[in-house]
Amino acid sequence: MNGLTAAQVAAAKPNDVPRQTSRSLSAIIRANVFTFFNLVIGVLWVLILIFGDWKDGLFGLVIVANAAIGIVQEWRAKRTLDKLAVINEAPVRVRRDGADQEIEPRAVVQGDLILLGPGDRLLVDGDVVQSDNLEIDESLLTGEADPVHKKPGDEVLSGSFVVAGSGAFTATKVGADAYAVKLAQEASQFSLAHSDLRDGVTKFIKYITWLVVPIGLLLIWSQLRNDTSFDVAITRAVAGLVTMIPEGLVLMTSIAFAVGVVRLGRRGALVQELPAIEGLARVDVLCVDKTGTLTQGGMDLDEVIPLAGAPYADPLAALANVDPRPNPTAQAIQARFPAMPDGWQARENVPFSSARKWSGADFGDQGCWVLGAPDVLMEPGTPGYGQARQLAMSGTRVLALCRTPDLSGTAAEPAALVTLKQRLRPDATATMEYFAKQGVAVKVISGDSPDAVSAIAQTIGIPGAANAVDARLLDEADYGQALEDNTVFGRVTPQQKRAFVSALQSRGHTVAMTGDGVNDVLALKDADLGIAMGAGSPATKAVAQVVLMDNRFSTLPHVVGEGRRVLANIERVSGLFLTKTFYAIVISLLVGVIGLTFPFAPRHSTLVNALTIGIPAFFLALAPTYERAKPGFVPRVLRFAIPAGVVCGVATMISFMAASPGSSLTESSTAAVLTLFLVSWWVLILIARPLTMLRIGLIAAMGALFAAALTIPFVRDFFALEPGDVGNDLIAVTIAAVAAVIVTVAVKLTATLRT
Repeated sequence: MNGLTAAQVAAAKPNDVPRQTSRSLSAIIRANVFTFFNLVIGVLWVLILIFGDWKDGLFGLVIVANAAIGIVQEWRAKRTLDKLAVINEAPVRVRRDGADQEIEPRAVVQGDLILLGPGDRLLVDGDVVQSDNLEIDESLLTGEADPVHKKPGDEVLSGSFVVAGSGAFTATKVGADAYAVKLAQEASQFSLAHSDLRDGVTKFIKYITWLVVPIGLLLIWSQLRNDTSFDVAITRAVAGLVTMIPEGLVLMTSIAFAVGVVRLGRRGALVQELPAIEGLARVDVLCVDKTGTLTQGGMDLDEVIPLAGAPYADPLAALANVDPRPNPTAQAIQARFPAMPDGWQARENVPFSSARKWSGADFGDQGCWVLGAPDVLMEPGTPGYGQARQLAMSGTRVLALCRTPDLSGTAAEPAALVTLKQRLRPDATATMEYFAKQGVAVKVISGDSPDAVSAIAQTIGIPGAANAVDARLLDEADYGQALEDNTVFGRVTPQQKRAFVSALQSRGHTVAMTGDGVNDVLALKDADLGIAMGAGSPATKAVAQVVLMDNRFSTLPHVVGEGRRVLANIERVSGLFLTKTFYAIVISLLVGVIGLTFPFAPRHSTLVNALTIGIPAFFLALAPTYERAKPGFVPRVLRFAIPAGVVCGVATMISFMAASPGSSLTESSTAAVLTLFLVSWWVLILIARPLTMLRIGLIAAMGALFAAALTIPFVRDFFALEPGDVGNDLIAVTIAAVAAVIVTVAVKLTATLRT
């Protein structure tokens, strides 16, 4: 039991497990450079350099920009995640050379004697060598919710955690050999957050991939059939294909996720899975625990109320000091009773668990004593029962000290009531007001008595807090309706918390769960979004997707707001990129079928795309927004992009074909570019709504830049624009105005359609 010596530690195998919070730098570079889009654009760029003018190859810079921006942003996010992950790693208590010490998880070696207490997460596998009522929850590994009693000689596995008691085990498998590493790369990576946004973008890419090759061949064939040279045919075909590819959409998605991680990191929130940011936006029900979430960690002993003159000082002091790793309740009592009384020694003790609601010990000749919830240990009508209820209704934390014939917790004789002061979080009221305004329903789910939970919830101002429900009186079949009708629940067991989350999800809600104790782990794991407090147990922080490192409840509005900003803005810019894709498809098909020359060159496409999509999308993707995300991302984007893209494409072709018969190809292309810009610019205005001063300024700036491209000689020459034909220009503007009206009406009509 003295543990390893320093020499043995130096020679032993270390617990070397790579952190899973983010990709390595090499993986980030590969993921941003070697993409399908970069391959396609690279091939098209090479074709332009071989067959066309280098000025038409400006779109090739997209490869460099996409890769550079994506790498920089994800690297920033990685650094933020890794720094916070180091802070988040709970130290491991080991015994070496006979002395107890705390070390970082990576410093654990094979053969270490690891000490365990309530809330500790097991990072390596091993064999138990000491057990003091040690109970291990292996639900993350086996799915079995009931804790398992462990005795010396039993095997314990990484990924499980201690729910009660204490003990020690010898590490037998560390690093990549550990059970949890083989199964799930640590409990924090047990499941990947679902991303509707990521899945939607993947679908877009897949569909467009199937269209690039056939439409490209059609364009080349149609251009050659139109008696253009092979060089011009290649150049114009490339213009159509480049416009089809939403090359910036993946980039903007990555940037929005990465910037969200960095922003939340600055506020002390560790996002352990990037897609979890999206989950933040979809939350419509927030389940919170009372202790450690609405109230601050730690309590203060208020008073001890004797019942019927029974002795209380010595048994209360003995119970507070019997556990070598006291919980917050015992710590508060220890502040007044700091030592074990003379003549008291525990033969056997039962540690506190949220399922039992009490702890106790057998002190031999001094008797068996238990300390726990009055409504669990005391029968109605016994001395002090009514007084305990009245105290709880005022928001006071009340415990009953009882003498029992054995450690079953039954036939208890009350000796005293112990009241504890809980510390309300000063930011809890403002945080709850925020969620009420944002339409997020709050459910307080606590293991404490319903009266105590109700009192705290009413103090904070949670709607419906006066009607607290005792979860022990609920049938499982009634959970869903009870949660819809009520806000505050007391005496909720860990298994019920998990069932409550499931019941809400079955009714179509997106559920976030906050917590800090081991009794919250199962619910956190099953929730759509698990949020752990930084001062919580290691097991809680391991399974949560978001950890509030600074332990500030007021960070939650920023967490939810950041998720909404990311998803709403990506949906907004997706409409821009997909509009471009659809008008490129329409133009390419019309050109291929009719056999016309493609209406513009790659440099024209670069100019229009930059001013109506690329630059605006960058700012729109990072703009603040408070809209709650809704399911159906893909259908909504398509309902906007398809009609907008079709109208843009048809208007552009009409403008190109309506140019004066004597116009040169460059003049006709200029008319098409003018129409395309104006209609796309109007699409940008529709997408940017509601219009703020910043968005109006952005839209006006894009219009001014296009005007400059038409009027400044060297810019006009560079982009091969000839706007001098008044007739062509008037036709182009008129067609654009009509198309803008049609787009507005079409988008409004399709927005009413249901998927």
